[in-house]
Amino acid sequence: MTDPSPNPVVLTSEQIMGLLPHRYPFALVDRVVLHEPGQRAVAIKNVTLNEPQFQGHFPGRPLMPGVLIVEAMAQVGGLIVAQMPDLPKGLFVFAGIDAVRFRRPVVPGDQLTISCELLSLKRQRFGKVRGEARVEGQLVCSGELMFSLVD
Repeated sequence: MTDPSPNPVVLTSEQIMGLLPHRYPFALVDRVVLHEPGQRAVAIKNVTLNEPQFQGHFPGRPLMPGVLIVEAMAQVGGLIVAQMPDLPKGLFVFAGIDAVRFRRPVVPGDQLTISCELLSLKRQRFGKVRGEARVEGQLVCSGELMFSLVD
């Protein structure tokens, strides 16, 4: 997956909040720079020192927890399906995580560029996305995320 350049704003933070149910401190997508509903999305997450996880992860050496990087990728994946008209309304949640690898630490001041593409959607209830997170073009995390619709 390649990242678009320069980074135009396709969806603002306010528009993202209208599409995703996540709120502070778990709203992890700041801006969407490419969005093809039902296909792929590229988004930005600005990592800042004032985020609550850095109080304890780790004092004196703040690192973004890997689970939050994966959650940010899942939220970008959620944006791919959020505007698909044929899907039933409901909450999509994690159903599985495969082949996730972390390549380098993410620290305050980094800007994550998260790219996701929809790999499959079955029975309008189960989906799989391939996600990548990069900082300054360097891969920091990648993997496949599965989700299912909860009624």
